[in-house]
Amino acid sequence: MHTLLLNREDVESAAQPEEVVRAVEAAFAAYERNAVVMPAKSYIDFERYNGDFRSMPAYLDTGEWDAAGLKWVNVHPDNPEKHGLPTVMGTMIYSDPETALPRAILDGTELTRQRTGAAAAVATAHLAVPDAESLGLVGAGAQSYTQLEAISEVRPIQEVVVADKDDERVTRFIDAFEDEFDVHAGTIAEAGHCDVLSTVTPVIDPIVDLEDVGETTHINAMGADAVGKQELQTSLLQEATLVIDDYDQCTHSGEINVPYAGGAITDADIAAELGMLIVGDYPGRNAESGVTVFDSTGLAIQDVAAAHVVYETARNTDIGIEFDLLGIAENRS
Repeated sequence: MHTLLLNREDVESAAQPEEVVRAVEAAFAAYERNAVVMPAKSYIDFERYNGDFRSMPAYLDTGEWDAAGLKWVNVHPDNPEKHGLPTVMGTMIYSDPETALPRAILDGTELTRQRTGAAAAVATAHLAVPDAESLGLVGAGAQSYTQLEAISEVRPIQEVVVADKDDERVTRFIDAFEDEFDVHAGTIAEAGHCDVLSTVTPVIDPIVDLEDVGETTHINAMGADAVGKQELQTSLLQEATLVIDDYDQCTHSGEINVPYAGGAITDADIAAELGMLIVGDYPGRNAESGVTVFDSTGLAIQDVAAAHVVYETARNTDIGIEFDLLGIAENRS
């Protein structure tokens, strides 16, 4: 009857990339089979503090395991300067759906990084050319690391090209991976002509044009997470085979939200949701695919799936701190 407390380092240690990718793929499949309960993300705005909270609850049943959880995440842009805290922080409560016991309380920020990388890997597994050996990254921030770690689980990545205006971020990224990959700095076009491209930036105005990518490049568009954000030029989105994670979220605040609102992208331009590829209702990469784009907004079921992996690994390897949250463990022993 104990609850595990898992900090950032614990989550990072327990989030085995291969297992997280597999769990996130199972979550998308469950979503397509209507075996999930996932209410819309809710917001609490704090105009007084220039910030907000978002709640992301979900339950899923993969057929092999089921789980429930809630991620409580904030965006407070003034935090770094005023309080020495990150702009975005998250806390995940991972619960036993049978009893409602909180199995674990864990750092949701690292969990988000892991599940976001895993979602890109799942899309890459279904949409990239089978022998993809090169990965381009536009943006060298925190999310870029798990993009490479997860995608290299599903494709034999050897070369990595990273593009970022911040030379220090690029240097840190290269230093982190130079012993494992041929990793070097490059332009957006050089990154875009890799077999796979992941964009992980917070930009509002698009920075990747159609001519910046190869004829069969698969793109994971991961950065747009709010109304008005867009990393890829509309002409690129119109040319590509477009796969999304969730219709409501993507049309509201995903990569396609701006051109969709303006009518340049319509429902007819959306080929499929990712879950359809996983369960076989829509084909993955084929000779006619050309450029493919995965529009990822991030779903609560991904958090629950990643938390499942982290919890099971932590429980079996003595990671984290056990505590009696309900104060009943001693009475039941």
